[in-house]
Parts: sequence; structure tokens; C-alpha cells
Amino acid sequence: MKKILVACAAFFMLGATAAQSLPAPTIAARSWLLLDASSNQVLAAQDPDQRIEPASLTKIMTAYLAFSAVREKRLDMNQTINVSVNAWKVDGDSSKMFIEPNSAVRVNDLLYGLIVQSGNDAAVALAEAVAGTEAAFADLMNREAQRMGMKNTRFANPHGLPHPNNYSTARDLSILAAHLITDFPEFYKIYSTKNFTYNRITQPNRNRLLWLDPTVDGMKTGHTQAAGYCLIASAKRASGNHERRLISVVLGTDSDSVRSQESQKLLNWGFLNFDSFKIYSKEQAVLTPTVWKGSQNEIKLGFDHDVYVSLPRGSSAKLKPVVERTDPLVAPIAQYSRVGTLKMMADGKVVNEIPLQALEQVNQATIIGRGLDSIRLLFQR
Repeated sequence: MKKILVACAAFFMLGATAAQSLPAPTIAARSWLLLDASSNQVLAAQDPDQRIEPASLTKIMTAYLAFSAVREKRLDMNQTINVSVNAWKVDGDSSKMFIEPNSAVRVNDLLYGLIVQSGNDAAVALAEAVAGTEAAFADLMNREAQRMGMKNTRFANPHGLPHPNNYSTARDLSILAAHLITDFPEFYKIYSTKNFTYNRITQPNRNRLLWLDPTVDGMKTGHTQAAGYCLIASAKRASGNHERRLISVVLGTDSDSVRSQESQKLLNWGFLNFDSFKIYSKEQAVLTPTVWKGSQNEIKLGFDHDVYVSLPRGSSAKLKPVVERTDPLVAPIAQYSRVGTLKMMADGKVVNEIPLQALEQVNQATIIGRGLDSIRLLFQR
């Protein structure tokens, strides 16, 4: 297999240049990151791979797995869960939704209690409903983190209370947040809920930006003594003929008000200084290379989603798309399987990298066809 680089014919003249040329803002936090979810580009960051205690940000993964269970019909939003003593007695000094032991609570209420009230008791109840035990649920959390590419994360429990094997990074948490927003848009709206009442106790969402910025529609706060005050926030604002979503991850600030202030500063900086541009449409063929030993001779390569690139405002650059892939492409090839990488270049620097996919399925050819292509391939080397 040889790796080949293909410079696509298209050039994109845009009013922007490489993201790295803009100075990053000063954020009063131990580590932080700003992600443009439309292009999946990190716009700015400080110590994004520093290991931190995620505190209640852990609950984003707990919610993700609960949403998966609902979608797969292993749980139902109106299903009632019998609360265990284990869930009820979770650290009494920590945040809770105040469920009672041996009571029946709807999954819907547990999810609101988890997300809005940051209930550690709700986290345990959902973990036991999905996996049977907290330990088994933690295994699912780690398996999912690995699938998402969260390379520096380990989960030990569903709520984020201190544990030596519960850690993450700003980069990994941005990956998790983006996955939840993209994969479960129908459930993500829970994160915009400002108040929730359970057991005649009303508690506000701890994400202050829901009151301060109408474009913010989630996500999650976290705090322990070791973690400091943390906030992942997401906002969506108009940009030309589409909407952009930014996700800020701010970790280890000194107070509740500071985490809100610094998150707001970071989001405003990103929206003010960057634009995102659509460069390819979903299902648009970028290349049509030869496929070997297949039921057809060519295959269309592209993306299963619209592709955007984020670049700073106020300057100019010529974007050059370069495809990196292995050759030859040999059938069978599954639809949407990854076959290479598209690199967007500006001024000789990589601005963004996007996985290149097969837009169609190519089955194997007949025995005779495969044999003939095997002979032809001998002369391609």
C-alpha cells in the first residue's frame, strides 16, 4: 500500500487566513479550549491536554450513555426506575436531586435531575438502570470515551466525585460535548432548562450563561476543591447564511462568577474574530479514483456531512485542498468508510483535517474480475 497526495483542482479564495495567526485571548483558568463545532476546529487553547479532575462534567458522558439507552429502547423516558439505597446515600454534602430510596422515579425526571440539578443521586440511579452497577457503567463510559477518541480520559464513576481514576482534559471534554450535541439533538435541549422541580424542591441550572447570553443553550458546570470551578458552554449564532456553534471548555477557575465570565469572554472572542465557510456539501464527490477488484471501476469519495473551515476575519488567503490516501483502493469498500484525509492548506499550513469517506458501497467483483485486477496491480507497482 502506498500513500499518495492528490491536490484537488479547486482553490477557495476566502477573506481569511490561517487560524494560528490570531493571538489567543487571556483566560483566567488552568486550562481551556474553544472549539468551532461547525468545522470541528480548535480556534484557541491553553494547556488543552493537561490532566484535570472533571468533577460534574463527568455527567455529560453519563447523559450520553443514558440517551443511547433510550434511543436503543433499552430505557424509555416514561419508564420508572426503583431508586436503590446506593443511589440515595451518595455523598450527602454533594449536589442532589433528592430522590428517596425504594421510590419509583421516571427516567425523564432522572435526566433532568442529572443535567439541570447536577444530581449525583440521579447519576447513580441512571448508571444502575443502564448497566446494573456503577462499576459496569464506568466500563461503558471508558469504552465510549475510547470510541470517541478521548485519549487522555478515564472514568471511575458516573457523577465525577473525586477518585484517582477519574480524569480528563479540555480537549477530550470538547470532543465529548460535541458528540452529545451532534448525536442527540433531541435530548440536548434539556441543557437549556433553567429550573427543574422534583420532590417539591426547585433548583436552578448552575450554568449562569443561560440567563446572561440568549445564544447560549447549554452545557454543564462542575466543581470540586481539586477541580476548581469548571464550565463547558455552547452557543449558536448566525454567520452569513448559516449558524455557527462554538463550544468553550474552561477548567479550574477561582469562582462560579469567574467561570461564567471567562466562558463568555471566550465565546465572544471566537464569534467576533472568526468566520466559518462551507467548502463542500454533503454527498458531493471530491474525487472519483479507480477501485480494484470491485463490481465497479470507480468510486466517489466525499463526506457524509457539509464541510466547513473556520478562519480569522479581516485578511485574505487562498485555500488549497490536498487529499492524502492510500492506494490502491481494493473492494469490498463499505459506504462511509474512511479512505483518506482531506487537508485544507493556507499559506503552506494545515488549517483543518477532515476524514475522507467512500460515498458508495463497492462490492467485490467476480472471481475472474478479481483475478484480472490482481494481474493488473502487479504492473502498477
